[in-house]
Amino acid sequence: MPTARERVRAELTAEITDAARRQLAEVGAAALSLRAVAREVGMVSSAVYRYFPSRDELLTRLIIDGYDDLGAAAEAADQPVASPAERWLAVCRAVRAWARDHPHEYALLYGSPVPGYRAPEDTVPAASRVGIVLGRILGDAARSGTLPPAAGERDPGLVSEAAVAVLGGDHPALDETVRVRALLAWSALFGTISFELFGHFAGSVEDGDRYFDRAMSELAGLIGLPAPGTPGA
Repeated sequence: MPTARERVRAELTAEITDAARRQLAEVGAAALSLRAVAREVGMVSSAVYRYFPSRDELLTRLIIDGYDDLGAAAEAADQPVASPAERWLAVCRAVRAWARDHPHEYALLYGSPVPGYRAPEDTVPAASRVGIVLGRILGDAARSGTLPPAAGERDPGLVSEAAVAVLGGDHPALDETVRVRALLAWSALFGTISFELFGHFAGSVEDGDRYFDRAMSELAGLIGLPAPGTPGA
């Protein structure tokens, strides 16, 4: 059981990070300042430094929290009893909904890099959570016989072993072509959301909801996930 001191520290840490998220919305990640955050929470800057010794450490915390929150939304949307294509679309919709509800945090994760900041390896597990969910759908489709037969080729040095593990693992139905298409679909999910949030679809897309569903379904088909109602789905 946490001690009183540990509870107080956790509460103050949460208060600081909440204030930092509000700063993101007001001034953006590049202008995030520990001094400004300290003023908002009514602390002297030296006290905030005891929790986050630098702006970069605060940014890292915000990034990890953002990825974890997004990953949790994706995981909650995945229903293994549904067909692979239905699962894929549900997860993609959940990612989009999170991004629209948290545009400033999404911009921190997938927008322009923050000048002078380099994300540490600590952010990788949280950043991988959405990909792991999508990879699980792909792996389940392969093991259930839903995916079409694959040629089985492996192109060493093209897709990393870490990515292979995330994208369904080793299976006869998962070859390099499927993995490349899966990575393309994964990146296209975030590219589509970024285009929408940052206004790049203006003049091109009239119905954002319908376009998103159509685009994600096309990506599922590219990977080999049959549409619901088709043989093998």
